[in-house]
Amino acid sequence: MRLCVSINPIKAIVGESVLACLIATLCALLIHVPVWAMFIGWITFFTRGPSAREGVVNWGCVLGGLSIGVTAGLASELMASSLGALTVIPVALGVTLLVLALKWVPVFNNVLGYFLGTVCYFASHLPPSLSTLLDLAVALSLGVIGGFLASVVNRYWSETGMRSARG
Repeated sequence: MRLCVSINPIKAIVGESVLACLIATLCALLIHVPVWAMFIGWITFFTRGPSAREGVVNWGCVLGGLSIGVTAGLASELMASSLGALTVIPVALGVTLLVLALKWVPVFNNVLGYFLGTVCYFASHLPPSLSTLLDLAVALSLGVIGGFLASVVNRYWSETGMRSARG
């Protein structure tokens, strides 16, 4: 039995890996934003079908979630003096209620994208500020762009493989 192996899936994997490496390097060395946040953006791109339209929707949702996270961080700072450790209760409840309610928003209803944005903020352990919002938004945006480019590379090599298989 002869096993026919196409080189195209390997090209797609190498292409996507090189893209991830280049974008991670851009984040870390040139613009000094967290690489891990870029990968949250990359993941966000793929939470729905990998198309440009869905990518824009996912990008909007993750940035919305980041904004919710920074706002929740500000609320936490304001409430901490009176509630102490119990501040987490109203903040977590408020964030969860808001994000889950966003599933009814037309088009921009990617709950997973919103949660990834809030997680990105809270995982950063950065203070709630405009600077934090901008730094993380840049990293998330580069990740979404990287995810889109990776899907283009994958689609190209998949279609090339299908064309060559048909003869």
